[in-house]
Amino acid sequence: MLGVQELIDISGAAIIAMLGWFARQLHDNNQKLRDDLQTLQVTLPTDYVRRDEYGKTMERIEAIVAKIFDKLDTKADK
Repeated sequence: MLGVQELIDISGAAIIAMLGWFARQLHDNNQKLRDDLQTLQVTLPTDYVRRDEYGKTMERIEAIVAKIFDKLDTKADK
């Protein structure tokens, strides 16, 4: 039969083991998030277009489309 002190010791060891496991899980997940963030920081400039670059490109496309519409309007008038 286990004494009171032995039960307290076993319970304490079990609690410490669970806390250690939980801390390890937090550490591993934190490290995975850091790795994912690092990967995102590396790939973000190559995978996505910056907003100002997109705006400049859209302005050029709009100018070209406006020229096309002007040409179509002059053709339709003739």
